[in-house]
Amino acid sequence: MADELKVFSGNSNRPLAQEVCHYLRIPLGDAKVGRFSDGEIEVQINENIRGTDVFIVQPTNAPADNLLELLLMIDAMKRSSARRVTAVIPYFGYARQDRKAKPRVPISAKLVANLITTAGTDRVLTMDLHASQIQGFFDIPLDHLYSAPVYTKHLIQLNLPDLVVVSPDAGSIAMARSYAKRLNAPLAMVDKRRPRPNVAEVLNVIGDVEGRNVIIRDDMIDTGGSLTGAAAALRAKGAREIYAGCTHAILSGTAVQRIEQSEITKLVVTNTIYLGPDKLSPKIEVVSVASLLGEAIRRIHQEQSVSSLFESTF
Repeated sequence: MADELKVFSGNSNRPLAQEVCHYLRIPLGDAKVGRFSDGEIEVQINENIRGTDVFIVQPTNAPADNLLELLLMIDAMKRSSARRVTAVIPYFGYARQDRKAKPRVPISAKLVANLITTAGTDRVLTMDLHASQIQGFFDIPLDHLYSAPVYTKHLIQLNLPDLVVVSPDAGSIAMARSYAKRLNAPLAMVDKRRPRPNVAEVLNVIGDVEGRNVIIRDDMIDTGGSLTGAAAALRAKGAREIYAGCTHAILSGTAVQRIEQSEITKLVVTNTIYLGPDKLSPKIEVVSVASLLGEAIRRIHQEQSVSSLFESTF
């Protein structure tokens, strides 16, 4: 029992947790995560986990119930004498609020990190953080995975000639540069200003995209304004086929409609966030990161290195 591995899930993205368990060849842990009649969250672990190595798969995208489910599940695991509890957070919510960008605002990412730690988490496993410095917000071990191995394999299969990798803004330049290096392609950037939250204004395209196929690479897509605006600017500069890749598909508001009406040929996203039927589109393709997360879980459980996964292909 002391060496046993168990994976549990809240309601945020149960299909991903099931895929992870399929990769690990273990059943999904038996836990009830429901609601009382007044709306309060009810959590009960329906199997013995004393002395086991527990992993809870739960992205913390909105609504806030997803975060609260994670915190309550962590507390339940600790009170049930689990040997170690690892919070597997494929998408870390509130990551964009990682600093005081203006007066009298919270640093929400730090607060969420404190909540997860205080709840009793021993370790965190996450993917493609919006800001890498969030790793330093935790006083417990954190493994930060990159979706690059999954995306690189998929992009190579597209076999696009005359390829240029485009960063949609200055903040994503490091990610775009790493993909350009992997794909042996030149790099370009969209110069963007954000006059207010969720509103982006494209000013210029830096780099040569005329007559080239382009891939816009970013860590997340929320309203779709930045991405579709960048696609329009690239088309105006003479780009041919325009592809986009975003790890975390939040797709709030009218994002799906914007993508369908945009210059984007195909948007490739991962399943770190569950996409319901209302967020599916012929232009949106979902690739799974379950094998990457599953292998990381296996290696953490067996006390092996996780860093080698940064270059592996799944």
